[in-house]
Amino acid sequence: MGNNLRTNQLIRNLIILGDFVVLNVIYSLYIYFNPVPLNHSNAMLLILLSNFGFLVAQYYYSTVVHEPLVSSDKVLRQVTRLAFLQQIVSFLMIKTVFMLMDITSPLIRFYLYLAPIFYLGLLGSRYSEKQLIKYIRRMGHNVRYVLFVGNSLSLLSIRDYLINDPSHGYRILGYYSDHEMEERNSSMSYLGTIDDAISLLNEQREHVQADELYCCLPSSQDETIMKVMRACNNSMVHFFYVPLFATTFGHSLRLERLGEHVVMTNCEEPLNQPVNKLFKRTFDVLFSLIVLICMLPFLPIIAIIIKLQSPGPIFFKQKRTGLNGADFYCYKFRSMHINAEADKLQCTENDPRKFAFGNLMRKTNIDELPQFFNVLRGDMSVVGPRPHMLYHTEVYRKLIDKYMIRHFVKPGITGWAQVTGFRGETKELWQMEGRVERDIWYIENWSIWLDIRIIWRTIKQILVRDKKAY
Repeated sequence: MGNNLRTNQLIRNLIILGDFVVLNVIYSLYIYFNPVPLNHSNAMLLILLSNFGFLVAQYYYSTVVHEPLVSSDKVLRQVTRLAFLQQIVSFLMIKTVFMLMDITSPLIRFYLYLAPIFYLGLLGSRYSEKQLIKYIRRMGHNVRYVLFVGNSLSLLSIRDYLINDPSHGYRILGYYSDHEMEERNSSMSYLGTIDDAISLLNEQREHVQADELYCCLPSSQDETIMKVMRACNNSMVHFFYVPLFATTFGHSLRLERLGEHVVMTNCEEPLNQPVNKLFKRTFDVLFSLIVLICMLPFLPIIAIIIKLQSPGPIFFKQKRTGLNGADFYCYKFRSMHINAEADKLQCTENDPRKFAFGNLMRKTNIDELPQFFNVLRGDMSVVGPRPHMLYHTEVYRKLIDKYMIRHFVKPGITGWAQVTGFRGETKELWQMEGRVERDIWYIENWSIWLDIRIIWRTIKQILVRDKKAY
């Protein structure tokens, strides 16, 4: 355990050192090639104060990329805060010092150009560092060893989550329980009874390889749970208690405060908070305006081609299920010949209803662009669960237990399900179940950073053709 902590600290320190290298290289190159150059002494003073500002920013928003299971949106959020605070602190210090020294310098112009360059440079270095750490962990270095206590199937879900991606750096040692699991799995070794685990942690601390221990026992065994927790503290092993809610209720419950009381809910919704709603709506409006303004010059060309290839309207509108189950008209560029099955039958790969340009629009997502009008109207968001046809809502709400939860937020043009392999036609029920599962995960884990991450992954899907886009 100690070696792992030291390795993690070493990686963190190297990343911080790399941040300062990125800062100084970018600042030095920018000053050297700046069209309004600074003299040598002013340039050195500017770099020195910028480094001091970065030191302050590192104190508050240091790197998290080395942490296990850290999400990409958390890394993005941390880098954004780090760069922003560095620019603010450095700018204020430089402006104050230069004013006191009676030095005139084009600081505003300098920082308007430099800030985005530095931010992109920092993002680039973080991405490279993240890939390097993933490679190191895949090779078996900088890993964390995990023990389980209990025989609940909830532990299998946690195991699968921890080892799903080898780059997370987790290795499962096995589990202790007074009774072996009913559904034994070859990758989960049975190590002995709970008393054996307590004895190992208390009396053979030098032989304990584990960094973390996850305990899943019923609350009626509170004395045993406390013994395990104390033994973990004694061996400096991080203790986590896993409630039995997953197997009892069929899905996870989350803590929520109700005045002085603690209650549990089966659905956590960050977008219920007014501040989050405001952030998301503001982002939706600004992003949609930019896209629609860029789209205007191409609208006549798209309209002419659609008219030439297929008689009928330019736009296709269809009633779909939106926020809180309410219906709304969803707009798209028409990509199919007019047909009677449009409100029930999904598009297939070689669907004869598509005309040539319509097929191209669907592959490149051009047909979805009018939905930004839906976003401006407030029917949709840029990111959210994809809206389904009314017919599909009626069918799947009866087949999938938590299907309607996806309507607790506005539907989106793109979503977490679409960028994680559940885009397009749903031929089998499990495909829709997977989509719903990811939609609910998005609702419970929303952040503006997650939206940005999904948009970026959607853009990558457009640039590198998605086989499910048809």
